[in-house]
Amino acid sequence: MSFLPQMQTRTEGFSVLRNFHRRYWDGMVVDLWDVDCAVDAGGYYMGPHPRLFAVLAARRRPEGSFVMAEIGGPLVDACYRRSVSFIPAGLELRTEMSGMQFLQHLDLHFDVDGLTRRFGEDLPLDRLEEPKFLVQDQRLLLLADLIAAECASPDPLHHLYGDGLTLALLIDVLKIAPPTLRSRSRLAPWQLRKVTAFMEHNCLRAIRLEELAAIAGLSQSHFSHAFKASTGLPPHQWQLRARMDRVKALLIKRDMSLTTVAAETGFSDPAHFDAIRACRRLRGARPMRLERLLDACRACVHCHKVCPELIQSQQDLTSSAIIPDIETHLI
Repeated sequence: MSFLPQMQTRTEGFSVLRNFHRRYWDGMVVDLWDVDCAVDAGGYYMGPHPRLFAVLAARRRPEGSFVMAEIGGPLVDACYRRSVSFIPAGLELRTEMSGMQFLQHLDLHFDVDGLTRRFGEDLPLDRLEEPKFLVQDQRLLLLADLIAAECASPDPLHHLYGDGLTLALLIDVLKIAPPTLRSRSRLAPWQLRKVTAFMEHNCLRAIRLEELAAIAGLSQSHFSHAFKASTGLPPHQWQLRARMDRVKALLIKRDMSLTTVAAETGFSDPAHFDAIRACRRLRGARPMRLERLLDACRACVHCHKVCPELIQSQQDLTSSAIIPDIETHLI
C-alpha cells in the first residue's frame, strides 16, 4: 500500500451512498463510488497520477445532463452514458450536472513508476499524455463491471485477480501492443564495443545487469532488449559464450589440467557445471584421453614434431560448430 492517489478536488451537490469501497493492488488504487446528486452538482478534479474514470450506472430526469471538460477545452456531453475515460496526470477537469439523480462510477489510479517497472519499454509513455473521453466498448465495460464487483465483494479473491483485471482495462484503453509486435532498437556501435569488452575482461565473475546498463547509459530493461537485438543473445548467454572461449584457450595450454581449468573458469561449482563432463561433450573424448593428448603435446614440442592426433583435437576444441551444443548443455 505504498502508492496512494493525491487528488485535488472541489465538489458540491454529491452525497456518498452506502459504503465507499477501495482496493489496493500493485501500483494501483481503485475506488468504487455510489453517489446521490443534487439538482445542480459538479466539481473540479486534478491528480498527479493518470487515472481511468468509468461510469457504470446513472439515473437522471428526462432533461438531465452531465458534461465534463478539460479546463480551457471543449465540453464533452452525455457523460451519464456507460463509458470509460482516460485522464492523464495533471489534467484539470471540471464537471457540471443538471437533473442527475444517481451515479455509480469507478476511479482507477495508476502509479507511473509501477507501470514502468511492470511494462518496461513496452509502456507507451506518449499515450499517457493523451486524454480519451467516453470510450463505449463492451469489452471495456465488462472489465469495469468485474472490477467493481471485486471492489464491493465482502470476500475478495486473490489480489492477482483484481490486479489483472485492472491492468487489462488499462492495456485495452491505451492499446498497448505485445512486445513481439514492436521493433527493438539496437545498441550504438560504441555502446556495444564498450559493453562486450567489459564482459570479455570480466567473464569469469558474476556480472550484474545494472553494471552493463550503466556502461551503456540505459535503463536495465532497455539495455537488455537492445543487447539481444544487437547480438542475438541475452547478456548472460553472451557472457557464457565468452567464458567458454576462455575455457578453450586454457585447455590448449600444456601445463593446465582439466580440474585447474574448471576451477579457474568458475565451472567447478556442481550447481552450475561439471567441467569434466562438459569437456567430454566438447571433444567427444573421455577426460583421460584428453590428458594423454596434452602429454603428447609436451612430447611433440620437445622433439619439434607434429602430433596429428593432437592437431585434430585442437581443431575440435576451436571449432565454432561445437560451441552451441556446449552452451545448450550449460544453460
